[in-house]
Amino acid sequence: MQTHLGKWTIDELDRLLHNSSMIADVGERIEFLSKQFLGVAYQGSTLVGDPHTPEIFVINLAGVDCFTLIDCVEAMRLSGSFSEFTENLKSVRYRGGEVSFEMRNHFFTDWPEYNAETIGDVTDVIGGSKAITVRKRLNLRRDGTPIVQGIPPKEREIHYIPVNALDDLILGRMKTGDYAGIYNPPIYNPPSPPPLLKGGKGGFLDDDGLDVTHVGIIIKTEDGIFLRHASSRMFHRKVIDEEFKGYIAEKQGLVVLRPR
Repeated sequence: MQTHLGKWTIDELDRLLHNSSMIADVGERIEFLSKQFLGVAYQGSTLVGDPHTPEIFVINLAGVDCFTLIDCVEAMRLSGSFSEFTENLKSVRYRGGEVSFEMRNHFFTDWPEYNAETIGDVTDVIGGSKAITVRKRLNLRRDGTPIVQGIPPKEREIHYIPVNALDDLILGRMKTGDYAGIYNPPIYNPPSPPPLLKGGKGGFLDDDGLDVTHVGIIIKTEDGIFLRHASSRMFHRKVIDEEFKGYIAEKQGLVVLRPR
């Protein structure tokens, strides 16, 4: 186990988590906890483990990337103390809480797949008839090579809302505390019509290997909707709040997970 607590002590985290556990509304609790990370430095590749290196359980609150930020916030919202957070982070990050590279949740949509008791995919609920379903082979590039070595590819249906469909009605269905994933669009040049997916929705088999390219947390205020995320852009390199409509305008789609 490696622990980097950054600006906090264990006693301070105990108090923070105790106070947050008193917030009944899940979205408000996530907003409160994630707000504590504003300004924390962006840091990639903080997790330790690969097919040739034993996995080490890492708690790093001093530097986060987009996914380890939501990892930590999700584990914190389930906890009332630092010791509970430690165990919940294992359960959030690893299937069955088993600390190993093979059991790590490498993809955003692994969460509702393997942590269904605490989080669900609400993309279809929010998007309604405008949501689209595609079938992807995760972790398999078009040239047949894996993105993450040592992890077998998996075929999965992905639901997303096209950015041009994000009208006021759909945005109104989103909630503070929702986890937002920026959909990774396929490049599709089919020799034949795309297959139909279950439910009668049109879609195509995409081998680009990723479900989303970036993740963050939806924050709704009187001033608008914001994406709270760990930005890797050179002029940020930290956790920030960014106006959501402006941020997503040039993206292709949105995947939304909601804590239960």
